[in-house]
Amino acid sequence: MAFTVNIYYTGTDGNAKKFAEEMKASGLVEKIRAEKGNLRYEYFLPMDDPETVLLIDAWESQEALDFHHKSPMMKDIAALREKYRLKMRVQKFTELK
Repeated sequence: MAFTVNIYYTGTDGNAKKFAEEMKASGLVEKIRAEKGNLRYEYFLPMDDPETVLLIDAWESQEALDFHHKSPMMKDIAALREKYRLKMRVQKFTELK
């Protein structure tokens, strides 16, 4: 069953935006988009909160996301999150049919 995960990355001094920019520049975004089962991986900037970036991440199945979470690139993502001292808030939405 397909689902979407919204991840809100929040920091200070523009660090959330810098994180998203480095994710894209490093090639990690394209690698994630190329993973089997990834349906969407996009960053957005909320208009009312300049210190937050929203990631909309959609997957075909929980198994596909679990495989992504076990991939070596997760260490790179975690290191970037730590580098920019970001906090995360996660929401998961399941597709209804």
